Amino acid sequence: MVEESIQTDVLVIGGGNAALCAAIAARRKGADVLVVEKAPKFYRGGNTRHTRNMRCAHDTATDTLTGPYTEEEFFDDLLRVTEGNTDEDLARHMIAKSKEMLVWIADQGVRFQPSLGGTLSLGRTNSFFLGGGRAMLNALYKTAEALGVFVLYDTPVTDIELVNGHFSSALAEKDGKPLRIEAKALVAAAGGFEANIDWLKEGWGDCAENFLIRGTPYNRGDVLRLLLDKGVEAIGDPTQCHAVAIDARAPKFDGGIITRLDCVVFGIVVNRNAERFYDEGEDFWPKRYAIWGRLVAAQPDQIAYIVFDSKSLKSFMPSLFPPIEGKSIAELAQKLELPVEAFEQTVGTFNDAVQPGTFDHTVFDDCHTKGLAIEKTHWARKLEDPPYYAYPVRPGITFTYLGTRVDKDARMQLEGGGQADNMYAAGEIMAGNVLGKGYAAGIGMTIGSVFGKIAGEGAASHV
Repeated sequence: MVEESIQTDVLVIGGGNAALCAAIAARRKGADVLVVEKAPKFYRGGNTRHTRNMRCAHDTATDTLTGPYTEEEFFDDLLRVTEGNTDEDLARHMIAKSKEMLVWIADQGVRFQPSLGGTLSLGRTNSFFLGGGRAMLNALYKTAEALGVFVLYDTPVTDIELVNGHFSSALAEKDGKPLRIEAKALVAAAGGFEANIDWLKEGWGDCAENFLIRGTPYNRGDVLRLLLDKGVEAIGDPTQCHAVAIDARAPKFDGGIITRLDCVVFGIVVNRNAERFYDEGEDFWPKRYAIWGRLVAAQPDQIAYIVFDSKSLKSFMPSLFPPIEGKSIAELAQKLELPVEAFEQTVGTFNDAVQPGTFDHTVFDDCHTKGLAIEKTHWARKLEDPPYYAYPVRPGITFTYLGTRVDKDARMQLEGGGQADNMYAAGEIMAGNVLGKGYAAGIGMTIGSVFGKIAGEGAASHV
């Protein structure tokens, strides 16, 4: 079969936020840019399609943010959720650079909506895209194409040719035919391997079969595997990832944000044995929602149930699917196929342990339990107002943290020391440099946009 060949200055592999920020930044510095996206056009953009917001440091309130969010507060939040598992220099560099991103992103046509209140508690820290992630993506693509960035869809990369850390070309498939792409610099922004169940099982074991993948089915880690096999240094734990509790009735792939559940703080969470297993009121939801996927993954059959009563039904954004309802705790247990006596005992013991207090989900209130093996430290209210409700949840994997090590210039590092001279990475494929574990809302988009812009400018400067 005859191999077609094309040439460009900068090759960007991937089609999401990080890739588009890199492509736009490189093009604005004068480089010819080609973006190759594995997915078809309708599904372009990887997990960015399912996002809503990004977290950036800023010194004052804005039209869409209710107050300042300093670099130091951002870093403290990152340290808390990662438990110190982050490259401090790189994290501080990203946070400092994030201050300019809200303006830069807006300059690329992305629009933001007024701040959100409610249980998300993000009105001061996170900027929400008007129209969500797909609208944000469409704006970036429109700008990129107007600048002259060329995009190929349905074009998976099958091989990358490197010599001593120097990129020369990539092999891809287009319309069933081989395509060689020669470029002077490479930006890898092709996501993680969360949609590759076999790769997940290498770290997690057979329980990964019960995981649901919140985002795109196209993020299988093909480019990451190629880079690591060819001598790029790895960073991160293959079992660490952004994993949240999502509705167990969600599809295997691409369920997106509408399958996420934000009601944990309003009730209790039990496993299939009707046992609580973690403090539901440990911290504000945006700083703890991403631990619940791992918590549920550790439970029997990787399933759990969020249980609450009628007074909380209207307090949070619901799932795409309706909650399961019971007129009594016993009836709810039967519908959930939980042991009835054990469930009644768990709820009763919890209710007996709830202390008097003033409920307020916007602050660390004084509503807590006393005397339980696993206390609920805030927002504890008795489950006593029928009907009772529950959502079944499973681990929903968003993206993985094993990736390529980079420096502050987003340049890939090589095994045994040294760095690639014309290879850069941005987005999920290098998120493990900042996120060793844990997550706080909006950081993924920050990593993608900040390092995407840095990578694109670096690649263009190299050219």
